[in-house]
Amino acid sequence: MTAKRRGGGHAGGDAGARGLTVKVKKAKKLKPSSVRWLQRQLNDPFVEAAQKEGYRSRAAYKLTGLDDRFHFLKPGQAVIDLGAAPGGWTQVAVQRTKADRPGSKSKIVAIDIQEVDPIPGAEILHLDFMADEAPAILREKLGRPADVVLSDMAPFTIGHANTDHLRIMALVEAALDFAVQVLAPDGVFVAKVFQGGAEGDALNLMKRAFKSVRHAKPPASRSDSAEMFVVATGFRGL
Repeated sequence: MTAKRRGGGHAGGDAGARGLTVKVKKAKKLKPSSVRWLQRQLNDPFVEAAQKEGYRSRAAYKLTGLDDRFHFLKPGQAVIDLGAAPGGWTQVAVQRTKADRPGSKSKIVAIDIQEVDPIPGAEILHLDFMADEAPAILREKLGRPADVVLSDMAPFTIGHANTDHLRIMALVEAALDFAVQVLAPDGVFVAKVFQGGAEGDALNLMKRAFKSVRHAKPPASRSDSAEMFVVATGFRGL
């Protein structure tokens, strides 16, 4: 397989800059879907930016985009990151709360069913969040009420829109049930949902428990992706 570049100019200094186009020229051993994925990765400015800035995935820019808009990550906070692998969101949480600075009062605890390499300033648990013991372990590790609960958890999708939506909403509901147990007053809950957003019991619970519930699609979320995010701020309890 080879790739060739076409077009002129150069990539700018920010992730949204338009750079050279990389076209996959020969890929006889790859499936068409794999070719499309590879070409999209090669031409994704957020992939390139993540490599340059040391983020473990382009998903880091989804969280920075949300935080740039809603301003929910601050120094000194206690943050729980659900579904952390490969660690991009955890990296952003550490940076924006300054958890890796000497004397920092911030506390970041992340969890994933997959192993995540260590991140300075965060404690990472290799554990399934859906396991019965996981919520208690997270609360113990954090040691205080959470200011922010993040969830980038997503199920394995099968391509059937209704089934995939039900699966991710089950994760959102589990994350939300956990968040309302651990959040401090005025705390924040951020979760990935699919197109259509949060709905039903989950949305009703958010509207009761938080002062503001908004949906957003950050610039790093691909336009052809069904994902979006719900940002619930101002936790007031139930």
